[in-house]
Amino acid sequence: MQPKTLALIDDDAEYSEFLTQHLQEQQGIAVSRFDDSNALLASPEAFSFDFYLVDLMLPGVNGVELIKILRRRTDAGVVVVSGRLGPEVFREVITAGADMYLVKPVQFEQVSLAIAAVQRRVAKPSAADAVWKLDRASGELVVPDGTRIQLSEADRQLLECFAAANGEPVTREALLNKLGREVPDGETDDGLSATIYRLRRRIERATPTLVPLQSKSRVGYVFRAPLQLI
Repeated sequence: MQPKTLALIDDDAEYSEFLTQHLQEQQGIAVSRFDDSNALLASPEAFSFDFYLVDLMLPGVNGVELIKILRRRTDAGVVVVSGRLGPEVFREVITAGADMYLVKPVQFEQVSLAIAAVQRRVAKPSAADAVWKLDRASGELVVPDGTRIQLSEADRQLLECFAAANGEPVTREALLNKLGREVPDGETDDGLSATIYRLRRRIERATPTLVPLQSKSRVGYVFRAPLQLI
């Protein structure tokens, strides 16, 4: 079993090029390459990949910190492929949230096997299948672990949109209309990203449960878990 999409974050251009070719041609995985961790984090699809291959010695945010950031936003598989050695490095990487650690030099076939092994785990039904609930009477979001989060009016409007979409992406235009805001022309900032960010942070501060709210490149946003109105 292999993921459909994968982000490869490694500043070794030659290694990345040949590994990408192997994964795409031999495994049928759509690979996006990033030679700088900040470039990944700036991408609209940063937290939407099915899998991540991460080096540790990176320009921008270092590999360990990048893993911690990914773990706050996604439960996708994360495999580290790095030349750094030592038990303390292994401990640091696994504690940060990586699923597996491979030491360079490593054969591409070994990388493929590691990806498949981790993907079997993350592809199983998990917290992403747990039901979130929007309590309109109390104005609270009920997390699957039982935590109740008080919402702002804008939060409630957004979550009603996501509940109605039933797991499908919701366009920026639809969300802005729900909020009663005008849809801007061109590149004008509509403030929606900031509103979504505040909602995510409100949830993240209240519960360790993974927040299934993700951006959808060139479309809008999607709530990747069942969300019921009660």
